[in-house]
Amino acid sequence: MKKHNFSAGPSILPQEVIKEASNAILDINSSGLSLIEISHRSKDFVEIMNKATSLSLELLNLENKGYKALFLQGGASLQFLMTAYNLLQNKAGYLNTGSWSTKAIKEAKLFGEVIELASSKNKNFNYIPKGFDIDPDLDYLHLTTNNTIFGTQIKDLPNTEVPIIADMSSDIFSRNIDFSKFDLIYAGAQKNMGPAGTTLVVVKEEILGKVNRQIPSMLDYQVHIDKESMFNTPPVFSVYTSMLTLKWLKENGGISSIELKNLKKSDLIYSEIDSNELFEGFAAIEDRSIMNVTFNLKNNQHKEIFDKMCIDANISGVNGHRSVGGYRASIYNAMNISSVNILVEVMKELKNKV
Repeated sequence: MKKHNFSAGPSILPQEVIKEASNAILDINSSGLSLIEISHRSKDFVEIMNKATSLSLELLNLENKGYKALFLQGGASLQFLMTAYNLLQNKAGYLNTGSWSTKAIKEAKLFGEVIELASSKNKNFNYIPKGFDIDPDLDYLHLTTNNTIFGTQIKDLPNTEVPIIADMSSDIFSRNIDFSKFDLIYAGAQKNMGPAGTTLVVVKEEILGKVNRQIPSMLDYQVHIDKESMFNTPPVFSVYTSMLTLKWLKENGGISSIELKNLKKSDLIYSEIDSNELFEGFAAIEDRSIMNVTFNLKNNQHKEIFDKMCIDANISGVNGHRSVGGYRASIYNAMNISSVNILVEVMKELKNKV
């Protein structure tokens, strides 16, 4: 029985990736060994890691531009700490657009002065602040490009010479951006890349080595660069599955192709939200995410019947985050438009039932 998986993460992955990863659990490259029991120093896994990092840079169009790709552990939550540990010498600016940027601000304050340049907290983070001033003396500007919980997404990057750091956990590889405008990007794998357990970090090497504090080895980007993501035993299954997903993305036309599909999917749901008198969107229209569609029932008396209709249609993972309520349809790269059509049909059917 097919489930239509709208979970915010860990999220849907391409079926062919899941099958290939499953086979590798039994036997990797006909070696007679499971992927999860081979040495991370073995030829098989070194090739996997090298392929994962090279595909990351290729898809982001950052090859031969001074960037390094790393697969680390600890999720984006550890990156809240690591970015500041490695880059914050005097003061940094943060755009506060939701729960994750709020957490990033908290961690950064341990290492230096943090300026909250703007915030959308006054409206429960349902929009992206714009037109804020950026002090040119900042060590860096930190952005969260897509806000999974609230369903907002930055469409236009600030025009600044200050280095830009971005948490792209929920929209990495989903749309075309000039990624060279960023000096460091980090993203947990469990949305658009693979299973939970690894985090992609793409860093412009020239921004490192400018703080005067001593950085513990495990938290030092340069150490991980020098050791090619092998300073300690990496999460082999997560890296392997991420590599397969990146390979799948390349074989299916790369970011340009997937962006068109993502726009079709999001337009389909947003059109129904705006035309169906029973629903209303949560995020400001101009800031709506193409990855996480947040919406509510105008009349909560319809919740019980709508929830049952979703279950009967094999729709999974559409409940909104507790800080927003309502519903959230996460439509990451691997989601087929047919699943989106099923959700839209259920929304239409509700209108006919009540």
